[in-house]
Amino acid sequence: MQQTKRTLRRALPMLLLLAGVLLLSACGEQPMVLDPKGPIASDQKDLILISSLLCAVILFPVLGLTAYIVWKYREREGSTAAYEPHFSHSTKLELIWWGIPILIIIILAAVTARYTYALEPTKPIESEKKAITIQATSLDWKWLFTYPEQGIATVNYLQIPEDVPVKFELTSDAPMNSFWIPQLGGQMYTMSGMGMTLFLQADHEGRYYGSGANFSGEYFGDMKFFVDVKPQSQFDAWVQEVKASPEKLTNDSYEKLAEKGTSPVVLYSSFPEGLFQRIVTKYAPGGHAHGQHNEPTPQSKTDPVQQPLPDAKEDHTQGGSTGTDHSGHTGH
Repeated sequence: MQQTKRTLRRALPMLLLLAGVLLLSACGEQPMVLDPKGPIASDQKDLILISSLLCAVILFPVLGLTAYIVWKYREREGSTAAYEPHFSHSTKLELIWWGIPILIIIILAAVTARYTYALEPTKPIESEKKAITIQATSLDWKWLFTYPEQGIATVNYLQIPEDVPVKFELTSDAPMNSFWIPQLGGQMYTMSGMGMTLFLQADHEGRYYGSGANFSGEYFGDMKFFVDVKPQSQFDAWVQEVKASPEKLTNDSYEKLAEKGTSPVVLYSSFPEGLFQRIVTKYAPGGHAHGQHNEPTPQSKTDPVQQPLPDAKEDHTQGGSTGTDHSGHTGH
């Protein structure tokens, strides 16, 4: 019986190691955030790996030493381990277990600050090609994408040209949500009455997964979409194909679309001018949520007039930033 117990105790570490290997082998599919397809997601992956490596420098020695000390100094018959009840201080050990973590925290802070500045969501991506603008609006429970420069709109589907920066303008006409394409970059919140900017780019042709990353109700799980990345010529051909389709997004059909419910993929050959700006200013004084559809007016002599946000098409022709440029709470 004693022999059996000793055998089990000796075999326990190997069994735990084998269980760990089997557990990790089940994670065969690589997480999307670790398979970047654009410059923003690639830099974010580097930051994740650097941070994990620096944390591992502390974590693995601490866990290893803990297991070793528990094993070596366990109570057992005939133990010969040194017993030093008067030990209380070692300058060398204090320097090791305080100095190394402090040094790693300083390095981690410097690396994080550098990447945080470089990955600021509203910062345009350096490229020889002009960025295209796509306006993304989260609804209950679907995504509306409008292309102001192409004059088309889609529901739960995106197509973008390869190797071209994309300036996403984000808002919500429903509860707060979060726009996320994991292989192109980090998520950013969409909020009613606010316009946020997020620059992304896809360097590789393919189909990528996108979703709402913030719980927003019963059919939150259906707020997902695919992003097809095509060469510029195929993207231009797709735009012409959509513009030739009979389906148009009107003010009335938008109000219907904004009602609670899921939706299949829909392509619209046109959409109402200024729709995105109207959604952003919906809850501002004079917005249509206050019962007016015309130009906003002050509610009193002391209230400021809420000016409509500039049209994205006009902005691009001028080369400036739009009035929707606000720092996001989360992104990149």
